Amino acid sequence: MFKKYNVIVVGGGHAGCEAAAAAANLGSSVLLITMNMGTIAQMSCNPAMGGVAKGQIVREIDAMGGYSGIIADKTTIQFRMLNQSKGPAMWSPRTQNDRMRFAEAWRLQLEALPNLDIWQDTVKEVIVKNDRACGVVTSLGINIDSDAVVLTNGTFLNGVIHIGEKKFGGGRTGEKAATGLTEQLVSLGFESGRMKTGTPPRVDGRSLDYSKMEEQWGDENRGKFSFTDVPLPTKQRCCWITYTNKAVHETLKEGFEKSPMFTGRIKGIGPRYCPSIEDKINRFAERDRHQIFVEPEGWDTVEMYINGFSTSLPEEIQLRALRLIPGFENAQMYRPGYAIEYDFFPPMQLDLTLETFRIKHLFFAGQINGTTGYEEAASQGFIAGINAHQRINDLHELLLKRSESYIGVLIDDLVTKGTEEPYRMFTSRAEHRLLLRQDNADARLTPIAHQLGLVSDERLEMVKQKEAGAEQLVDYMRNHSVAAEAINPVLLQQNSSPVSQKTRMFNLLSRPQLTIHDLAKADSDFAKILSPFTKEVIEQAEIKVKYDSYFEKELEIISKMKRMEDQEINPDFDYSGLVSLSKEAREKLIKVKPRTLGQASRISGVSPSDISVLMVHMG
Repeated sequence: MFKKYNVIVVGGGHAGCEAAAAAANLGSSVLLITMNMGTIAQMSCNPAMGGVAKGQIVREIDAMGGYSGIIADKTTIQFRMLNQSKGPAMWSPRTQNDRMRFAEAWRLQLEALPNLDIWQDTVKEVIVKNDRACGVVTSLGINIDSDAVVLTNGTFLNGVIHIGEKKFGGGRTGEKAATGLTEQLVSLGFESGRMKTGTPPRVDGRSLDYSKMEEQWGDENRGKFSFTDVPLPTKQRCCWITYTNKAVHETLKEGFEKSPMFTGRIKGIGPRYCPSIEDKINRFAERDRHQIFVEPEGWDTVEMYINGFSTSLPEEIQLRALRLIPGFENAQMYRPGYAIEYDFFPPMQLDLTLETFRIKHLFFAGQINGTTGYEEAASQGFIAGINAHQRINDLHELLLKRSESYIGVLIDDLVTKGTEEPYRMFTSRAEHRLLLRQDNADARLTPIAHQLGLVSDERLEMVKQKEAGAEQLVDYMRNHSVAAEAINPVLLQQNSSPVSQKTRMFNLLSRPQLTIHDLAKADSDFAKILSPFTKEVIEQAEIKVKYDSYFEKELEIISKMKRMEDQEINPDFDYSGLVSLSKEAREKLIKVKPRTLGQASRISGVSPSDISVLMVHMG
């Protein structure tokens, strides 16, 4: 019935979609198997993309030819650039999206790829021969052969949904769980665990009183995720902010005795940085209120997502508490919030390519690796899809470094340190975040994607022109000065101290109060030079000047670390024979199988003295 495929991707969520698209675009014949074709790329929780550090990931995926940014831009109902009051390393794009149109756009994008087929079914087993994945068996009893398999099962592996004292199997509300696969992988020697996540109730927006809430509009000068020329909606929708209060908290506490989280019925560990409302009022008892974001689910629907009210309490408690929030007095629920437990596989069982150590040509991506969030999942799927194609064709694998991408930080963290709770990306996890900004993701990663064959010559040329334009402006500012009488009125206007003589533009722009457009006000020739350049080129030039000394320091640090990062370790290296290593270091090194000395140095339990032993042994 089925031909043999190069790559089979199991799961049609964010990780699965990016994995299937990446492998297909590289030339592999791909079969995407999903339990429900109607929920491909479903936004199971918040209908939004991006946010702090997550927005950087989406831009990186886009810079390399992935689709998450394009789909998000096409279906956005509101755009905001977060953290603009801070430095550019912290700027993070975020969109509120139309949930239904997002899933539809992803499906149409996948259907347009000539190398990609889709099959609606559930995978019960991976076919393994000679310690290599070579196909899958579905619930219909169909054997489908392939050269590689990518598992992106999300929250469906033995998923259990909890609402108060009620529990039932499911991967998300209204959809059944996937069984059998965990048990098979454990029988093959894999270690598995349980994690938990949750989602808030959805309400009928017609039942809310928005006059009692704060309006939250998107940016007037809106940005976007994709570096390509994606047509954007011409308008935006409003979101709202309101707050819980003591009465809400007291009502919620009435349900604690029936809370699956507090009674111990939930064994899995939940996300630290996205706690349920009951967890928040329990952990932060001193706080009288918590922020609630009221977010539309789309352009035309009246369904509202109640961000900040994630809960697994009984549905009657949820509704009573909701109606005590300002603006929610007459709220009507569409569906209650719930918690979900699911199986995951600790990611230290993976190589940096996301291929498993135990079974060759088998890749894991997304929540199966213990992460949380659409963006983290999509980036893993993208890398797994690329490396599945590269592996079966004996091509060079893609390994993104920590110093060149957030995706590299994410994967290195997972496979080197592991995770005991749902992993979420933050800017603080990236030690070189000043270099890994959202605005320069194309300059960092598009050349790499071009070498792989994922982006066109024309797109690479656009990146080169952008960089060349920014450098042209920087060079001009290095070599041209402004007279004191011309710039001083501008300096005084910006509360910056005046100068006594002609001063180089480069030095003036390093002042935090000044922008590149302030210099143009003082120099008409520079204003003429600026005029043909795009907003993005001008922004790049300004950042390059303002943070020039910081960039130099970061590059020095990276250069010093390069020796260790480039010092490869044989994957078959016998650590057990090095008696000078601590016992813990030997155990961790054997388990993680680090690719380089740099990766070995980041393993928890491996000390600097252990690294010194390795360095001496390796000469």
